[in-house]
This record gives sequence, C-alpha cells and structure tokens, in this order.
Amino acid sequence: MAKKPARVQYAVLPLRGEGDATEILMVTSRETKRWVIPKGWPQKKLAPHEAAAREAWEEAGVTGTVGTTPIGEFKYEKRLRSGKTRLCRVLVFLMRVDHEHDYWPEKRQRERTWFKPAAAALAVQESGLTKLLLEIAAPPPS
Repeated sequence: MAKKPARVQYAVLPLRGEGDATEILMVTSRETKRWVIPKGWPQKKLAPHEAAAREAWEEAGVTGTVGTTPIGEFKYEKRLRSGKTRLCRVLVFLMRVDHEHDYWPEKRQRERTWFKPAAAALAVQESGLTKLLLEIAAPPPS
C-alpha cells in the first residue's frame, strides 16, 4: 500500500527582541504537553501566513507582524484521535510579536514560555524544528 502524502500545516515562530536578546515563544501541546510552536491546518479564505497568525492567537495569545514567505519547514508525525499517525509538512512563518494578550482561546489548555533560541531547540522533539531553531540561534555569517 502506498504511503499517503504529507498533510500541510502552517506554523508561526513568534519572536521578540533583537540579536542576543532574541527570544522565541513556545507553547505546550494539548495532549502530550511537549514544547511546540503554534501550528494548525489550512483555513478557507485565509492565506497561509494569515492561518499561521490565527494559530498564534488561538494557541499562544499573541499578535504581531507575520512575514508572507515561510522561513523554513519541518516534518513530524501527528498523532490522530484514532491513535494512528500522519506525516505532516509544516511551513513556518516568522512573527514579530507586538502584543501578548492576557486571555486567548486555548489559555486553559496550554502553557506559554519565552525561550532563548538555543534553549528552544533543546526543548522540542521534532528534529526539523530543532534545526530551524538552531539556525536562528546561530545565524550564518553574512
């Protein structure tokens, strides 16, 4: 039987600060409580970066300016309600956070914490996301 193609999701990498003061906002997943970035499925009538921004609001309670071009991508195995897993390809958009809200839709289901990029890379389990976070922690020389 042929493998199903990866499903696409959109994510936001919420940042604040510049240079050595850069921090990344991470949230816990609802079921396993592992550290992740806000992500979700495409949404009708929303461009990919807009769907990613909506996930940042719903999952982390942040708003800001989101780039329209993905800064990278990673793949992971999503556990479905049925217990099966499905390969997902996640396109990641950068968000410069302007505001952290005190209340948001998933506040009671998740924790949020700001991490230095290297610490965020150590906190996540998805190797592709780790790589992306390490690139932010140590950008290539210009």
